[in-house]
This record gives sequence, C-alpha cells and structure tokens, in this order.
Amino acid sequence: MPLTSPIRPYDPRWPLEYANEEARLRPIFGPTLVEIHHVGSTAVPELAAKGEIDILAVITLDGAVEDWTRSFEELGYRRGGDLSRGHHFFKRDVAGVRTHKLHICREGHAQIDRMLRFREHLRRHPADRMRYQELKLELELANAGGIQEYLAAKEPFISKILTGLD
Repeated sequence: MPLTSPIRPYDPRWPLEYANEEARLRPIFGPTLVEIHHVGSTAVPELAAKGEIDILAVITLDGAVEDWTRSFEELGYRRGGDLSRGHHFFKRDVAGVRTHKLHICREGHAQIDRMLRFREHLRRHPADRMRYQELKLELELANAGGIQEYLAAKEPFISKILTGLD
C-alpha cells in the first residue's frame, strides 16, 4: 500500500509553500493563535520528504477547533482523526494528492516540543538527517501497510534522537 505521497528529494520551494499556507490559515485562528511553525521533513533543508507541508499551530484553547472546521473546509482541508487528546489534525489534498497537514495543539501539549526539537536537531546534525532520510527511503520501499505502518516504523528512530536530547 503506498504512502500518502512519494518521498522525493528536498525542494527549496517548500518553505515558500509553507509561508503561503500560513498566510491563508493565520486569520482563522484569530487571537487564540500563540505561534505557528513549519514542521516535519519539508521544514528541514536537504532532507528528502513526502511533499506534504506540515504546519503546527499552537493555540490557547481547544474548544475553538470545532468552530474553525468550516473555515478550514473552505480552504480545502478536511478533518482527520485527532492524533491524541489536544492534538487535532486536518489534511488538504489537491487533485487527489496530499499537499498539507495541519496539526493544532493547545499550548503546553507535549507534541509541540517534540516536533520542534526533532526538526531543530535534524537541521543542525547532518549525519542524523542523512540516517533519517535513509530510513525513510528504506521504509517506503518495504511498506506494505500504508502510512500508519510507515509512521510506526519511524518512531523508534525519532524517540532515540529525542531521548538523547534530554
């Protein structure tokens, strides 16, 4: 079963794609937005990735997420399953291809620190970045069960990096 998108070499247009999408999304959040970040592999220069821009929005309260769903839908997003309590997920496809993933976490959620620390580590450590890229490419080739299998198989590498940062 294929992933949501194929892994391809780093594209220097990804930061601009993020900036354009951030500008579209930012007004929806209004004063509840604490910060917004480009996360995931497309946020790491020189790292091969699925061409899906990951966006992390940190908000002051959870309850507003349901109120924003219609606005996100107008921008082409659809609701995905929450990834954990307080970690909401939306996805956007264009012409049947996944282009964006929106993670919305309440301020203080553990996933915020996890995403930002892993991104920063890969940006600063080329050897780990290349090991991660090799792992992702191997997992893509061996993948039979789709995106959940791929994500689960990457988790030990990510956890090992983050544990070493503590």
